[in-house]
Amino acid sequence: MRFPLIVTTCLLAFSWLVTPCNAKAESGKTRILMLTQSKGYTHGSVKRNKTELAPAEIAMVQLGKQSGLFTVDCTQDAAADFTKENLKNYDIVIFYTTGMLPIKEADMQYFLNDWLKQKGHGFIGFHSATDTYKTYQPYWDMVGGSFNGHPWNANNMVTITVHNPNHPAMKPFGKEFQFKDEIYQYKNWQPEKVHVLMSLNMEKSNPKRPYQVPVAWAKEWGQGKVFVNNLGHNPQTWTNPAFQKSVIGAIKWIRGDAPAAVPVNPELSKKEDAKAAAATKAATK
Repeated sequence: MRFPLIVTTCLLAFSWLVTPCNAKAESGKTRILMLTQSKGYTHGSVKRNKTELAPAEIAMVQLGKQSGLFTVDCTQDAAADFTKENLKNYDIVIFYTTGMLPIKEADMQYFLNDWLKQKGHGFIGFHSATDTYKTYQPYWDMVGGSFNGHPWNANNMVTITVHNPNHPAMKPFGKEFQFKDEIYQYKNWQPEKVHVLMSLNMEKSNPKRPYQVPVAWAKEWGQGKVFVNNLGHNPQTWTNPAFQKSVIGAIKWIRGDAPAAVPVNPELSKKEDAKAAAATKAATK
């Protein structure tokens, strides 16, 4: 069996080595496979510097060590590491990816239709996970939508409304917060299949758009769980305390340590669409 690029936490530089040193996590710890391969634009948060891990990868390794909840194996080689055989070593898969990844169809079908539907398993998609497999319906149907531009760029300070502040991944943010990060808008968006957790506050946004812009959502997938968070473009996001606590909350939710119902809430999206349309109309008067 070939193992992914395993992080050895004893190295201060967080160098990655092809060594199966922690492929089997300690008892009780969740095992996470983090894929940060780019087949399109490569974000700074997942750009490696020679032998060092990328900012997002370093943050996840540190969070795992500090929380004691999980271990993380990082890879940028989907063809070798995102396989049926290797997925059996993990409980959660994280994507911070772009483009059409070199994953075999059989391995992707196993992931979507078997592995991810198992109790205790989960998928976490950060930022450009929605800019991945945009023409491959089985994937975007699972993830919830596809990237369709970002009118709110990396230096924009945006206001975000939290719709479910009791969800463990949302508690760190409160009911509303401001954040500097790149915000996507979506196509293939299916509000009838997801539980929207937070959205852009269009009344306080610049530019404005006459439709809802979800920022994070969750859903059940068989007995597995899916959590998607648009945030993460800026490397600084990965050192933000609230964002880090949100990541821990999402992992606890998938593990079952912090239960939370995620019923689909399309009526919320309709209300947000109406609010956005009114805000846009008022701004053009």
